[in-house]
Amino acid sequence: MTTNYPEVWDLDVFFAGGSSSPQFAAHLEKTAALVQDLQQFVSELAVPQAATETVGLLQVIDKVKDVRQHMGQAGAFLSCLNAQNIKDREAMLLLGKISSLYAEVAPSYEKLRQLVGQIEETTFQQLITTDELAPFAFLLTEWRDASKESLSEEEEALISSLTVDGYRSWGEMYDLLISDIRVEVEVDGEVKSLSVGQANNLSSHKDPKVRKAAFEAIEKVFTEREEFFAKTLNHLAGFRLNVYKKRGWDNVLKEPLTINRMKEETLDAMWGAITERKETFARYLTHKAQMLGDEKLNWYDFDAPVTEATAKMDYQEGAAFILKHFGRFGAELEAFSRTAFEDGWIEAEDRDNKKPGGFCTGFPLAQQSRIFMTYSGSMSNVATLAHELGHAFHSYALRPVHPLNTGYAMNVAETASTFAEMIVADAAVEEASTKEEKIALLEDKVQRSVAFFMNIHARFLFETRFYEERKNGVVSSKRLNELMEEAQREAHAGALGETHPHFWATKLHFFITGVPFYNFPYTFGYLFSLSIYAKAKEEGTGFEEKYIALLRDTAVMTVEDLAMKHLGEDITKRDFWLKGIALCEKDVEEFIALTSN
Repeated sequence: MTTNYPEVWDLDVFFAGGSSSPQFAAHLEKTAALVQDLQQFVSELAVPQAATETVGLLQVIDKVKDVRQHMGQAGAFLSCLNAQNIKDREAMLLLGKISSLYAEVAPSYEKLRQLVGQIEETTFQQLITTDELAPFAFLLTEWRDASKESLSEEEEALISSLTVDGYRSWGEMYDLLISDIRVEVEVDGEVKSLSVGQANNLSSHKDPKVRKAAFEAIEKVFTEREEFFAKTLNHLAGFRLNVYKKRGWDNVLKEPLTINRMKEETLDAMWGAITERKETFARYLTHKAQMLGDEKLNWYDFDAPVTEATAKMDYQEGAAFILKHFGRFGAELEAFSRTAFEDGWIEAEDRDNKKPGGFCTGFPLAQQSRIFMTYSGSMSNVATLAHELGHAFHSYALRPVHPLNTGYAMNVAETASTFAEMIVADAAVEEASTKEEKIALLEDKVQRSVAFFMNIHARFLFETRFYEERKNGVVSSKRLNELMEEAQREAHAGALGETHPHFWATKLHFFITGVPFYNFPYTFGYLFSLSIYAKAKEEGTGFEEKYIALLRDTAVMTVEDLAMKHLGEDITKRDFWLKGIALCEKDVEEFIALTSN
């Protein structure tokens, strides 16, 4: 019997009626009341003077949990509404209300951090070893450390209030700008008016003229509006840099590294290892360019099919393929993913007015996730779907953990997603029925390595250099284009032909306010998951229990400690990263060998 999984997600199970939902309006009112209750409680909370005074901290932890879960539920719902229909103006207005609530509660979080920071050192160490507070030792220590980096409560409160009409609003401005863009492209003799996401999907079209036309149309429309995007990006960065300056932070990586619970030494080791081994991947780019009749690979040909036998799977086939191979890894991953397909957790339909890209978001009160993407039948789509299911499984694995111990960082978040993606990508290559199909699927794997080692590196280089220049004033759109081109050429080790100068304007990640430097965690997750995947293949289905144990630790220790505990590896050294890169190099060598005959 053929299963027919829904291709449009179910959001009514949370709040019926979309952006005009009365249930959601009531939820926002309740959330606002919880915020007020937390504010009142924190304002009256005294600094513990002895290890026996645990009650107040336990109560405030419980109240913070309630606020975060309700805020998370609301934020997830609105992000879904905004993604499924970029014309939903009411959803955009509601995002402003959520931003206001975030700003309203932020001073309470800051006051709480300051209070924890004021506990006498001996007393604090005694408190976090009590039976009641020991489970929150890592979290409380983070709060205490953060208090040492903060400004006064009044200054932090002022910064939070200004984010509503400053920082966060510029992020919302980007959403508005991108939602208004249409890209005109001729496809199969017909001129089509497409969203940015739909136009991007043409990068894998078999006709080189269509690929180039889509790329040029995207460049054209962003050239026409580059000043709007440049102003938005400059103000976002300017706000962030001014806050850093007030706090005495000169290194723009301080915040993202702290958020990712990661040492700069680890980041340097990772990029150093990648730079050391880029020649192999540059050779792949040159080889593919030659297959397409060029000396160097142009940006719009990265996803160009190199065989006629490009594998395609419709949504139902893709779902079945994922479930089959997830099941070979572990029963729990397979059963969880089947529930996600059956219960309408996934928005996959290929239609107009959807946001570009894909994501997974969690609804903490419901203990469910929702996955967003536009599925058009490519194997890359299948991999993306597996990737997002990996994110959702990470949240599922954390269900037994206290909600305040589930705040894992982005770098380890990308570990779970990439791990799931690898299961499917490897299986696709292994099950290829012909040499041509194997070549297409193998290249799909190689392209992911190129994306993580080169494309993401270009984003990182661009962003670090942009922020350094922004310290001295507004950076012009012309200079932003130059910085982007320079970063792309360097990151692709000289193997790139035509660049994508306006990539900085097309990529949402540069404009996200929640997470600064939304780039290097992807590469970290990719390489970190390679080590986990190698252990999984070695141990078979029995590894799933160990994998879930690793996921449950992702929010209660640094990534260096996580790697040492579960992998026995020192990730501050290049050797760890080189081992993962070597596995990716084998894919390149096999691809070149198969396509050189």
